[in-house]
Amino acid sequence: MFFHFSELPLTLRVVYTGGLVVLGVGYLFAMIHIYVSHAGRDGEPGLSVADLVLAYSGSEEETRLEAALRGSMSGMLPVHERGVVFDWIRHGAERERYESQIKPILEQRCLACHDGSNPAVASLVNYAEVARLVDPDTGMSASTLIRVSHIHLFGITFIFFLMGLVFSHAYVRPVWLKASIAGTPFVMITVDIASWYLTKLYVPFAWIIAASGGLMAAAFAAMWLVSMYQLWFYRLPAHLVRDRGPDL
Repeated sequence: MFFHFSELPLTLRVVYTGGLVVLGVGYLFAMIHIYVSHAGRDGEPGLSVADLVLAYSGSEEETRLEAALRGSMSGMLPVHERGVVFDWIRHGAERERYESQIKPILEQRCLACHDGSNPAVASLVNYAEVARLVDPDTGMSASTLIRVSHIHLFGITFIFFLMGLVFSHAYVRPVWLKASIAGTPFVMITVDIASWYLTKLYVPFAWIIAASGGLMAAAFAAMWLVSMYQLWFYRLPAHLVRDRGPDL
């Protein structure tokens, strides 16, 4: 039996509203995290498909250390210090210059996090470990993709399951449109994660990553806005209350 938001108890509407607010803020920060993590990898401002290609497939012309310093770690070093590191890499990453120029920079700027204590974070404590990061960048490793995949599959599915439950109380016609909006995120998260792996094999799949992420965000925004509006401002017309069927 369908119950519109206007027919729900006040306490339940408050709970739904609080959940929507927190989920909305959380989704906004997730978008910011994606931007901060990937934007600028191609040397250009903003987030582009080229940045996604570099993140997932890597680049034969760029090392992992360079990719990190142009992307998610770009704010950790001043511009001139990043330039010193880039120049060192481009001129052979010699040990002598590492000891005199690069090691002091890394000790001051990086070792607070990259000290080897966290196996999920690259260690920068000595030349041998730094040297591993100046090999050609192949993008995210298979182990990283697997770890991130299971986190996203569980986490995002749970988020959109909750959003869908709330949105199911909304009045949207035609019904197929309502069902399509609610179901889109579950298809798109599967397509999105599959494209992470496929981009390593064929870089145009990065466009699928961008498109699926955009459709997920659009579905989230539609469900959030419609639900929030109808929770407090929309009332079903009297004839719909009387004549409604099992689903609206």
